[in-house]
Amino acid sequence: MTDDHDLGLTADLETLIRQTANRRRALRWLVAGGATSLGLAACGGGGDDSTTSSTSSSSSSSTTTTGTTTTTTTSTTCSVIPEETAGPYPGDGSNASNGSVANALLLSGIVRSDIRSSIAGASGTATGVPLTVKLQLVNTNSSCASLDGYAIYLWHCDALGRYSMYSSGVTGENYLRGVQSTDSSGVATFVSVFPGCYSGRMPHIHFEVYRSSTTATSFSNKLKTSQIAFPNATSSAVYATSGYTGSASNLAAISFASDNIFSDGYTTQLASLTGNTTDGYVATLEVGVSV
Repeated sequence: MTDDHDLGLTADLETLIRQTANRRRALRWLVAGGATSLGLAACGGGGDDSTTSSTSSSSSSSTTTTGTTTTTTTSTTCSVIPEETAGPYPGDGSNASNGSVANALLLSGIVRSDIRSSIAGASGTATGVPLTVKLQLVNTNSSCASLDGYAIYLWHCDALGRYSMYSSGVTGENYLRGVQSTDSSGVATFVSVFPGCYSGRMPHIHFEVYRSSTTATSFSNKLKTSQIAFPNATSSAVYATSGYTGSASNLAAISFASDNIFSDGYTTQLASLTGNTTDGYVATLEVGVSV
């Protein structure tokens, strides 16, 4: 009777070769499978990917990294600045002073950045704590895109609360009034002095928005009229300096809540201030308009 397990040397060698090949294939499969598992684990496969997810919305997007990469933040959230009264001293052709129409927009040299001195034959200069005003005009109908080439007419009272062209003692002056076109970033810059605080109003600056400097010749062409507000702490610091007679007591007698312009809200009109009373301040404000 022949032993089925004893098929001779040749058969044994063939069996051994087959087993060795099978073990090699199995080893290759095992190594490949382990590598795949390790790869999945290293990539977070099947796990929580919240640490690598990004956040975006229709209004804003932000990317923040460390090391040698660049941090970039883009915002497309803005609000239309409220429409406000131009007040009794606009000098934009909408009313009269001393029996004639008061229109500083027609004065030679009114398109200027430094508005501290009078122009067109008048020689007065307003004094006070230096203030640079930077207004950035953006379009709320176009993802807050900058509006370049537009024009802003800006005016305000002097350190004693007087308006040139209107107030007693300065009717022959036209300082603290000027027009500036917005640059490629939508910014119009004015060099001025910090306004005083007169009785019944919080410290403020008036401005009108026009389509261009060529249309900034009469109030009838304006697109928007509004006002700029200032933080109380900055106003108080300024009014503690010389030259602002009466401003400190006038400020103490009023508040944003009782002001007839800002009492209904002023968050989009409140300027951001940097600086000090010695070197002066820089006021910045985003002005959203719908065009």
